[in-house]
Amino acid sequence: MAAACRKVWEARGACCSRYFSVSAFLRCQDGQPPKFTPPPKPVIIDESKPLAAERRFLGPEFIPPGGRKKPLRFYLERRDMIQRRKVLNIPEFYVGHILSVTTADPYAPGKKSTFVGICIQYSGKGLGATFKLRNIIEGQGIEICFEIYNPLIQEIKVLKLEKRPDRTLMYLRDALPEYSTIDVNMAPVPLAANAEVPVNKMKVKMKPRPWSMHWEHPKYKIQGINFDFYLTEEDKEKVKAWSKPWQEFDMMRENDKTEIRKKIWEEVHAELKN
Repeated sequence: MAAACRKVWEARGACCSRYFSVSAFLRCQDGQPPKFTPPPKPVIIDESKPLAAERRFLGPEFIPPGGRKKPLRFYLERRDMIQRRKVLNIPEFYVGHILSVTTADPYAPGKKSTFVGICIQYSGKGLGATFKLRNIIEGQGIEICFEIYNPLIQEIKVLKLEKRPDRTLMYLRDALPEYSTIDVNMAPVPLAANAEVPVNKMKVKMKPRPWSMHWEHPKYKIQGINFDFYLTEEDKEKVKAWSKPWQEFDMMRENDKTEIRKKIWEEVHAELKN
C-alpha cells in the first residue's frame, strides 16, 4: 500500500514539475514578467432613481386641477402635449432654473431670437401651462412669459439647474437687480443625469418698501426674504392677524391626487412606447 502511494505521489510531482517548468518558460521567454492588467471597474446604476429620459415627460402641467369638470378635455390635451414633446425636447425645470429659450421671430436676424433668464414662475395646466423668465438687460428688468407648448418655440435649454424653496420668485421684481441679472452668454453648468437638483436657500435683499405685493403675507409662504429687516412691529402684528394656522390641518382643502397621478403617468408612458 505504501509503495502504491509513493508511486502516485511521484507521478503528481512529475506533473507539477512539468507544469511549473512550462509556465516559467512562458514567463521568461521575453525576459520580462507579464504585465498585470487590472479588471474593469464595475458600473453601479442606482435603479431606485428615475432616469432622466423618463423624467422628461413628467411635468406638473399633466395633472389636472382639483375642481376639474371636463376630464375629456384634459385627456385630449395630454395627447397633444405628448405629441409636442416627441418633437420638441422640453427638459424638466422648476422655479429658480436658468433657461435659454429660442423662438421663431420673422423680424429678428436669422429668423429666430433667444432669451436667457431665471424662471420666476411656472403655472397653468394642460396646453395653457406657462413659465416666465426674468433678466436685467442694460439696467432694465425684462420679463417674457412663454407658453410651454407654443409651436413657435424651437428650443428650451437648461443652463443651470437650481431649485428654490419658494413656489414663485415674482418678488425678484422688488429685489436688488443683482439677483435677476443673468449673463446672456452663460455656458451650461453640467449636472449628472441622476443627481439631485440642488436647492438654493439664499435670502435676497429687497428694495425699500412699498413693494408691488405684500410678500410678507402668509399665503405666499416666502422663504427667500428675511422680513425681520423690513417689517416694523406694527407690520409683524398684521402678519400674525393674517395667518391661519388651522388651514395646515384642513384635509378638505387639498385633494388627494395620488391615484389620478399614477394613472396619468401610466398613460403617458404607454403613449411614449407607441
